[in-house]
Amino acid sequence: MSTPEDAELERGLLSGSRTRKSAPKRPSCPRIAMAIVVLTILVTFAYSAFGGPVSSPLKPITPTLNVPKDTQLDWAQYSPYFPIEPYQEAPEGCTIDQVNILQRHGARFPTSGAGQRIQDALAKLLAVRQFKDPRLDFLRTFTYDLGTNDLVPFGAAQSFDAGVEAFGRYTHLISKDNIPFVRASGSERVIVSAQNWTQGFAAASFHKFNPVLSVILDESLNDTLDDSMCPSAGSSDPQTNLWQSTFAPPITKFLNKGAPHANLTDTDTFNLISVCAFESVFKETRSPFCDLFAPEKGAFPGFAYMGDLDKYYGTGYGQELGPVQGVGYVNELIARLTGTPVQDKTQTNQTIDSNPATFPLDRTVYADFSHDNQMIAIYAAMGLFRQAQPPNPTNPNPKRNWRASRLVPFSSRMVVERLKCAHSPPSLRILVNQEVQPLEFCGGDKHGVCSVANFVQSQAFARNNGEGDFEKCFENVPSE
Repeated sequence: MSTPEDAELERGLLSGSRTRKSAPKRPSCPRIAMAIVVLTILVTFAYSAFGGPVSSPLKPITPTLNVPKDTQLDWAQYSPYFPIEPYQEAPEGCTIDQVNILQRHGARFPTSGAGQRIQDALAKLLAVRQFKDPRLDFLRTFTYDLGTNDLVPFGAAQSFDAGVEAFGRYTHLISKDNIPFVRASGSERVIVSAQNWTQGFAAASFHKFNPVLSVILDESLNDTLDDSMCPSAGSSDPQTNLWQSTFAPPITKFLNKGAPHANLTDTDTFNLISVCAFESVFKETRSPFCDLFAPEKGAFPGFAYMGDLDKYYGTGYGQELGPVQGVGYVNELIARLTGTPVQDKTQTNQTIDSNPATFPLDRTVYADFSHDNQMIAIYAAMGLFRQAQPPNPTNPNPKRNWRASRLVPFSSRMVVERLKCAHSPPSLRILVNQEVQPLEFCGGDKHGVCSVANFVQSQAFARNNGEGDFEKCFENVPSE
């Protein structure tokens, strides 16, 4: 029987820290610990009983949150992963012969900056002696106990489940001599997400195939999985500030009316709404902040649109130097699809990418772990989700398809499947959160399939190293 200490160690391996000694103090998460124990027993029994791998019986271990899905989708980039549509098998006459997975880390705590802003807003509320709205009464006993930056157990489970899913979907591509090649950007939450993915993949194969995290890219150096290489890039602040001043004032007024002398600002309101998402994914149940804002019409949709604008004008099409930040990864993808050396003069680490041990070209499954802002830059560099009109900072289009919750939720993934189709040249299709993309830019057919050659041809912006934009990333940068 496992001891509480053993269970705590299990949780440490699944969450934001890799050793128990450095694990932040947090409430226990018995469901995840128990799930791992049960999975281990199942794996051992099945392997012994059947003499080797059989169809994986593993079911998802990511908990439900007791929060309406519509509300979760309004958490923008803090939404949990949901498949947009059921997975579609490769078109008739086609087989998948290579897979490239680009995945965001799982659910996390707020960043240090966001966490401080949340605590500043909470301090104003908690200083109020008497609330005039009963919806605020929960604050009398409320304690803020969120950490910063690290993966939470819910996010660890998301990554584990993604690994299980990848094995089940692409089993035919795996052999003892050809297991997934895995890389991660150097943030702890990204590294641990990659490790949980490999654990899920291995467990689903009953540990016949045990991929490992082979390359960790230093985020202070050239890194195609992080958006830290364009110091001259602007921010989304002009657009998000304008929208915040449009949607938040009625909600701020409600809060200040119920909490006399709190003197909350619209920025405080935005940060308090975010607690609904962060607390829910940490405690794996609905945060009282969700109930506080649910009756306020426009609170969650307004929060969601802030995320949409932030991504579009941060590293997406609305930022002049946004798409160029995704060029290096696109050139790495082209190299894998074509089996040719990487040709790039932007974000790639040439020492790593020129070495077959650290950038092989002969694998059938590649898995890279990244951040939301970088994935947006990659989408834009590639030509995905191009908009006829940029999002209006004061007037959301209800029919828009640029939604952060659909593009980069926690544990989001873009999958590029290379296809071998009868009587056709090598082809590919791209799925983002299981939605097949139309690929108009490379002549995609009704199944979203275009030839690899046409895809490569369509990526002139990347193949030309950003057409001068990468050099602009370093213009007018103050010297240290």
